[in-house]
Amino acid sequence: MVFDSNFFQHESETTIKNTLVEYLQKQHPETLERVAQSATPEVREIISHNVQGLLGSLPSEGFNVQIVTDRQNLANLLASAMMTGYFLSLMEKRKDLEESIANTDSL
Repeated sequence: MVFDSNFFQHESETTIKNTLVEYLQKQHPETLERVAQSATPEVREIISHNVQGLLGSLPSEGFNVQIVTDRQNLANLLASAMMTGYFLSLMEKRKDLEESIANTDSL
């Protein structure tokens, strides 16, 4: 999973203040890349299936699929993927903690 650090450098079509975008713009690209790389393969797979479900998943070898959207809808899709990733990461940590506690109890 590669994070494009230039994604947040483009001027917004609107002048709505977005503190999350401002925060992300202040981060070093290496920090954002490290966070993106920290997702496990399982989390990446679930996010991929989620995004494919939202966009549709016709096989690319049989169809010339193009998706057209505006900036706001793309931002909403990105936000959805980010929240899904955050949620899945927390659930994965919870699962690991519960398994660790269960293993400790059985000793």
